[in-house]
Amino acid sequence: MLEIIKEPWPWYVAGPLIGLTVPILLIIGNKSFGISSSLRHICAMCIPANIPFFKYNWKKESWNLFFVLGIFIGGFIAAHFLSNPNPVEITPALSEKLAGYGITDHSGLVPAQLFSWESLLTLRGFIMIVVGGFLVGFGTRYAGGCTSGHAIMGLSNLQWPSLVATICFMIGGFVMALLILPYILSL
Repeated sequence: MLEIIKEPWPWYVAGPLIGLTVPILLIIGNKSFGISSSLRHICAMCIPANIPFFKYNWKKESWNLFFVLGIFIGGFIAAHFLSNPNPVEITPALSEKLAGYGITDHSGLVPAQLFSWESLLTLRGFIMIVVGGFLVGFGTRYAGGCTSGHAIMGLSNLQWPSLVATICFMIGGFVMALLILPYILSL
């Protein structure tokens, strides 16, 4: 059983499990799935300022904070007890292309040449980690939710804004991966 948990699950198993969270949350407590809203709840809980955006009953949404806590605990358990010690398998063509950008270490979940404290001090690392993180946060707030909230919860509820946001997420991902990322990696 432990070997099954350590291996990547196929889409036809993982997809329905993720998809079933939507009706379960709706049936159990009329709750919406999404991760980005929990940051707002944390700020409303911790910041005693008189900011109108944070003045609401965050205690009503405390279940979301437990959900995020469960993600952290699950991530810790997976990283320390269930991780696969083998290097990440990527196609030889991708490995060759990444080697052209100086990315050769595939021993972790993410390349150490891109995501490490040492790379943060380079222009490429700063753009990837700091600027990328800011853009994700800004985009999440601008779109009114994250990819999981829109693509999983919003689409299942047939919400038009979620369809538009999901299409924009996909177009933005393709533009980033095909046009912008190669330029950043060559820095």
